[in-house]
Amino acid sequence: MPAITSVGPIIGSIQADVGLSSSSAGLLTSLPVIAFAIMSPLAPSLANRLSNEWAMLIGLLMLFIGISIRSNSIVILLFSGTLLVGLGIAVLNVLLPSFIKDKFPHKIGLMTSLYTTAMGVIAAAASGLSVPIADGLNLGWKVALFIWGIPTLLALFNIFYLARKGNSDQHMERKFIRTNKKMWKSPLAWQVAIFMGTQSFLFYSTISWLPTILNDQGVSMATAGWMLSFTQFIGLPASFLVPVIAEKFRNQQGVVISIIISSFLGYGGLLLGTTTTMMVISCTFIGFTLAGAFSLALTLIGLRARTAIEAAELSGMAQTLGYLLAATGPLLIGFLNDISNGWTLPLIVILIDSVIVLIFGLGAGRNKYV
Repeated sequence: MPAITSVGPIIGSIQADVGLSSSSAGLLTSLPVIAFAIMSPLAPSLANRLSNEWAMLIGLLMLFIGISIRSNSIVILLFSGTLLVGLGIAVLNVLLPSFIKDKFPHKIGLMTSLYTTAMGVIAAAASGLSVPIADGLNLGWKVALFIWGIPTLLALFNIFYLARKGNSDQHMERKFIRTNKKMWKSPLAWQVAIFMGTQSFLFYSTISWLPTILNDQGVSMATAGWMLSFTQFIGLPASFLVPVIAEKFRNQQGVVISIIISSFLGYGGLLLGTTTTMMVISCTFIGFTLAGAFSLALTLIGLRARTAIEAAELSGMAQTLGYLLAATGPLLIGFLNDISNGWTLPLIVILIDSVIVLIFGLGAGRNKYV
């Protein structure tokens, strides 16, 4: 995730150096999400053949190579490396809910909380440190992007150890599992998928453009980067508590409603006010929204599936369809900013998306199995 969140605060530097329009910059930030949609349906089959751990190792390798390639001002390498980053993250995104369901079937909420909170801490750090690394230390945006390959290397060693330690009999059992075509015929699975996509639309649009929005409202780019970091840090309690709370209820519709109320307070405040106080309050509610919605989406994948195999299939489907929707976020928001020369229209579209999140979240939150 830091490979994605590190881009938003320095997108202006990348645009100036490479010569990208806002729409092209939006495409750059949308590429990982497009890659999620491409790779998500393939990840369960890869895990069935190799095991979750070995498949996740492959994902981490793709992620590290992508980070290395894209830290370059050559346009084709910048975009191709970013695409590879997305492919690697997609494998990890799809398989982690299945991994948790398999290893901790009775602690889905707690383990999802720990996972999403740890991811949130690193992602927030990437948002806040990108500008100081690039400008404060005069290392440039290329180093600011490449440095986030270090956590990937650490993760590679950990997953390699788990993969080597894995039980070969379990790997053989997974090898002959067939893809469940019925998942694509389940209305509940579709609701989980669209909930995943529409909340991801919010997340990636915000990660990509919030610093620029704040900068256009009079905040320095360094401060705007730290505000994006603040938005992610302030959401960490929601990231931890939402899965734990959601697991305690028979349905999660009340949690969905709470998240959307926070969304309207956050983005509505950003739309209506430009004072420093309003900016901080708005970013606080946006942080609760993004962290809560994402952790709830991952939790629902585990709660709506009976087994780890079903969780992998549902995760693959949800993230395939979900990220196809999410990929339109940064691109659409950048395009709307270009044609309207402002942020009012983009923020209205984000509020409309929040309503869609509510509708499908209420469906996905029902106490049923796919």
